[in-house]
Amino acid sequence: MTEVEFTVTAGVTERLDRFLADQLQLSRTQAARLVAAKAVQVNGAVARASRVLARGDAVTVSLPESEPPRTIQPAAIPLTLVYEDDSLAVIDKPAGLVVHPAPGHWQDTLVNALVSRGTTLSGGAAGRPGIVHRLDRDTSGLMVVAKTDLAHRRLGAALAARRITRHYAGLAWGHLNRSPTTIDAPLARNPKDRKRMAVLATGRPARTDAYVVARFTVAELLRLELFSGRTHQVRVHLAHIGHPLVGDPVYGAGGSKRISGAARAQAEAVERAASRQALHAAYLAFRHPETGRALEFFSDWPADLREVLVRAAGSSIPVADSETLRYLRFFKGHG
Repeated sequence: MTEVEFTVTAGVTERLDRFLADQLQLSRTQAARLVAAKAVQVNGAVARASRVLARGDAVTVSLPESEPPRTIQPAAIPLTLVYEDDSLAVIDKPAGLVVHPAPGHWQDTLVNALVSRGTTLSGGAAGRPGIVHRLDRDTSGLMVVAKTDLAHRRLGAALAARRITRHYAGLAWGHLNRSPTTIDAPLARNPKDRKRMAVLATGRPARTDAYVVARFTVAELLRLELFSGRTHQVRVHLAHIGHPLVGDPVYGAGGSKRISGAARAQAEAVERAASRQALHAAYLAFRHPETGRALEFFSDWPADLREVLVRAAGSSIPVADSETLRYLRFFKGHG
C-alpha cells in the first residue's frame, strides 16, 4: 500500500469524497469506494464519504499498489475531432476526461479513446503516445495530438519555442485593475501538497496574459494567453493575483464568499451554476509540422458552462440574447 497525506487548505467546506476525487483525479464513485474500503482517515479516524472537511483537517489515504497495463486498452469514449490528417489530430476535449493513462485512470482516458477509434499515435513518453500538451481533467477545449514521430518532435519544439498559440476563455471572480494584466510568476509543486501547484521563487518561469472581454457585476470573462505550459498555470496565476476562476475547487479561495454586499446573492447563484472550473481552451493556432501550412481552430464556450456565464451576465439576459451570444463566442474575434 502507498500512503498519501493531504491537509485541507481551502476556505470553504467540502465533502470528503469530492475532496478525494479532486486531489487524486478520481471519479466520485472511485473516491467513495476508497472510503467504503476504510482506506481513508480524517485526523486519524476512519471517515464517511459524506464527512464535511474543514480547513486544517488531515486526510490520509492508503492506496493499493497498481501497475500500468502493458498495452493501452481501447475505450469507446465519444470524442469530437475538429481536424485530422495523416500527421496530427485536433480534439475538442470534454470536461471530466483525463488526457493520458495514470494511476486511477488506466483505461478511461483520451489516449484510450483514440486507440479505440483506431487513431495512429506517435511514440511519445511512456503511456502518453501522441500527447504534445495536456489539459486538466476538468478543463475543456482544444488539444493537438501527434500521429507520427516527426510531427511529435516538431510540435514539441514549436511548443517549447512558443510558436503554438493557445488562448483560454475563463470566468474569474472580481475585476482586474487593467487589461491586459501580465502575470509573470514561477510555478512549482506546493511543498505541503504535491497535488497542487504554487507560486514559488524556486519554480519554473511561467507567464499568463489576461485580457478583459466582458465585465459583469461579480466576475469577468477573460481571454488568457499562455507563454508557458505549466501544470495548473492559469488557475494558479489567477488565484495568485486575487481573481481565481469561478468554480475552481482547488484554487477558488472562497468562491462567492469573496463578494460582499448586495451582489452576494448573484455571486452565490453564479457559483451554484458552476459544475467545474470555468476554463475552456478556446483557440489554438500553429503551423503544420510537416507541410508548414498555417492552422487555426476555435471552440465555442461549452454547453456545461453556459448557465454560469448567463448567471454572471445577469439573470435578466435570456440565453438567446444577441449580447449573451456575443460573450459566448467572444474568441472568434480574439476579444
